[in-house]
Amino acid sequence: MKIMITQGEALEKGIWPEVMKMFGLNQEDDVWANEEFVLSEEQAKTLGLIS
Repeated sequence: MKIMITQGEALEKGIWPEVMKMFGLNQEDDVWANEEFVLSEEQAKTLGLIS
């Protein structure tokens, strides 16, 4: 299963720093609020999005 989350949703949920690390992003990278990231089921579980 794949889970999609936008940068804006990740910010709202307080998990954006973890998503940044998972995708190798840093503060200098330009990311749009509606940019989507595809998470594996394991990544989504790690972030507490699913159980």
